[in-house]
Order: sequence, then C-alpha cells, then structure tokens
Amino acid sequence: MTKIAYLDCGSGISGDMTLAALVDAGVSLDALNDAVGSLGLPGLRLRAEEVRKQGFRAKQVIVEYEPEHTHRHLSHILAMIDAGQLSTKQQDLARRIFTRLAEAEAKVHGVPVEKVHFHEVGAADSIADIVGAAVGWDLLGVDRIVASPVPTGMGRIKIAHGQCSIPAPATAELLCGVPLAASTTEGELTTPTGAAILATLVDSFGPLPSMKIERIGYGAGQKDFERQPNILRLLVGEMVEMDSDERICVLETNLDDTDGEVIGYCISRLWDAGSLDVYTTAIGMKKNRPGVKLSVLCRPENVPAVEDILFRETTTLGVRRWMAARDVLHRQPHDVVTPWGPIEGKVGRLSDGTPRFSPEFESCRRIAMEHQVPLCEVYEAARKAFDAGD
Repeated sequence: MTKIAYLDCGSGISGDMTLAALVDAGVSLDALNDAVGSLGLPGLRLRAEEVRKQGFRAKQVIVEYEPEHTHRHLSHILAMIDAGQLSTKQQDLARRIFTRLAEAEAKVHGVPVEKVHFHEVGAADSIADIVGAAVGWDLLGVDRIVASPVPTGMGRIKIAHGQCSIPAPATAELLCGVPLAASTTEGELTTPTGAAILATLVDSFGPLPSMKIERIGYGAGQKDFERQPNILRLLVGEMVEMDSDERICVLETNLDDTDGEVIGYCISRLWDAGSLDVYTTAIGMKKNRPGVKLSVLCRPENVPAVEDILFRETTTLGVRRWMAARDVLHRQPHDVVTPWGPIEGKVGRLSDGTPRFSPEFESCRRIAMEHQVPLCEVYEAARKAFDAGD
C-alpha cells in the first residue's frame, strides 16, 4: 500500500508549524535534535510543549539558540548541512528546500543565486526549521505528500527590506503554481519557510484523498487569531484504491524547442516506465511558435520516474501535474479464433453486464503481416468471431 500524508493548511503553514505537526504525528524529537544539533550552531535545540489554540490541543515547537547577528549566503548554509550528521536523503531534502528559497529570493532581488543574502531565513531558528522539517519528513517515511490549497493571510508585514504586502515577495514566488485559498485573516499565515517546504516536497494539491488515517499531528503556530485556530493538521495513513474512483496523476508539459525524434524517444521511455497513456497535442505557443503538449497519465507511485524522464529527455523547465479520478470497465483477457488463427483481446463489461470486445493491435498486426490481408479485415473478423461465440 502507498503511504500518504495530507497537509491541511487551513491556517497556512510555517517551518515551526511543520516541525510541530511532524513531532505530534510521531516523529522523534530526540532524532530531530540530534540532526539540528550537528549543524554547529551554538546552543541550537528544539523544545516541544502542549498548547491550546482556540480550544484545540496542539503541539508547539520552540527553537532555542544563542543570539547571533550573522547573515548567511546559500553556500554557507549548504556547507553547514553537508557537515552535519544527516543521511544522504535528509541532506538532499534540506539542500533542495534552501535552494528553492534562494532561487525565489534571487528572482525577487534580481541577483544571481550565489549572491543571495539570507536575512530572516538565514537565522539559526529558520535553519533549524528547514533542516528539522527535511529530517522529519524522511523519518515519517511517506511515499506521497498532498496538501490543501494554502491561505496566505492579508495586510502588510515588515521584513528586512521594509514593509510589504502579504504574501511577502519571496513567499509569492515560491507559491507560483500552488493553489491559494482566500483568507480575510489579518497577518502572515504562510511564511517563506513554509512556502519553500510546500513547493519542494508536496506532490499534488487538492482535497483530502481517499485514505485510511492512521494518525494525526497538530502543529501550532506562534500567533493567535481571533476567528480561527492557528494550527497545521497533518494526516498520515494509507492510500485507499477505490474501484469506481481510481486515482491517477495527469502530467503535462509544453514543448516548442524539442526535436520530433527526441519527443518520440521520450514517449517510448514513458511507456517503458509504466505510464497508463501518453499522447501529444499540437498547440500554439508564445511568439506564434507551433509547439507540442506532451501529456502523460500514470499511477501516483510512478510520478517521480515519469517526471525524471520528462526533465531528462526534453528541454522542458517545468511540468504541470494534478490528481484525477477515472472510472474503468472491469475487463479480462479473451482470445477468439479467426480463419487465420487465434487473436488476443480484452473483454470489458458495462454496468448492465453487456460485453465489449477489443482485439489487441499487436496480435491483429501479426496476423495481417503473416497472411497479407488488410488490418481492418482482421479487426472485423475478430469482432465477428467474438459476436458469434459470446
């Protein structure tokens, strides 16, 4: 079974809320302290306590550290992560989150990534939040992460560069492509660290998927709001496959600078990776360039392999994806006998039991080639043979 986690971001998300939800869901606080304590930051330690938010119990994680006045570049933080006692996967997750943050900051300020000067997110508490979250997700051991649409809050916030509207510029960049939820709550609900965690780790966004819940973690934020509990809810369990509502993932990318031969090769690799369907659509793109939309349907567990093929085998810089439900007919293998020999196929049955026979192309093609008859005649003979024997 596929192990799945669902982030219910009803009050947004931050790094410390994520940490607290992970701890409340069963991730060892001692293991997180071992990880963040190995980063070489003086006095850095996580402390957890029970709190109440608008009458609801939740866990809150407080980051304790010695005051500092250091602003760090991405290279400093990545070196710190590499020097810590983290597993290879944990290092990779932490590096990816910080790199995603740096890319957003670089775009906002118009500087190269290596020149980004971290302010708030380069402080010890933010480093602990992100590294702790990376380690926590690894220890949670889920196969997929789904999240609800995310509210950002409203109003203005003061950052190192002055006052700005919510969401803060870097947060907004990180949330590009993420569905947002409307909110009339004054204040910052989603922070840059929370947005970076979502943008890096979440596989898809939408409603609660079909799942059997095993445990729930409640992570509290530092602020209190009048009209809602400031809580991030984390549901962990197993994905439930529904016979009449099969969940699949749709992935798409637009290509206007990839050779046709390369796209053909990519399609072959996508089929080999277990895709349910792969197809192309002719589209018009910017500057009136003709292009191709490459679409893939696959099972959720095949998403990482499919995305890797799309990024490696085409020139795309981004892949869209979303979950979809599909109904499929109950079907089973069925062979028929024609004047030229047996032909393989499948029989699907409608809801009233009516059968529908589909001959297999490869089987029909083989017969057509061997006996030098038109392919359409082979198909027709196969269907007639089924009708006669049904």
